[in-house]
Amino acid sequence: MPDIDLTNRDNFAYFTNVTTRYSDQDELGHINNCSYVAYVEAGRVQFLSGLLNRDIHPGIDFILARVVINYIRESYYPGIIEVGSRILALGTKSVTTGYGLFKDSLCVATGESVTIFFEVESRSTIEIPIDIRAALEANPKQAHRAGTSQ
Repeated sequence: MPDIDLTNRDNFAYFTNVTTRYSDQDELGHINNCSYVAYVEAGRVQFLSGLLNRDIHPGIDFILARVVINYIRESYYPGIIEVGSRILALGTKSVTTGYGLFKDSLCVATGESVTIFFEVESRSTIEIPIDIRAALEANPKQAHRAGTSQ
């Protein structure tokens, strides 16, 4: 897939709202860097959990292999962080997802994660199921699931 500007809200269709907490701040009065990892986690879990139908794909889950956060500007409590999520790339067994974190319409951070498909019972990685791969290739923004989820 081509380089995608994760700071551009238009490159996302799927958003997860995360309410900032007072405890997300640090001694400088801005949202602490560790909190952004939790915001990306909320977006990732919401976005990816909707891909697996437990009836069609029993015993399959995801494990996180990598997460990267790029901090762009300070943000402050209180408020809502809107986490845009989308597919960036597909491997044989993994999916790379990209995130744009927006507060008050400004991008405050971006992120990427690599998540691996995993068979729970055997504790082993598996290839992306064919139907899921086809759906992700056809619609990396998952526009049919678009809208703000909470």
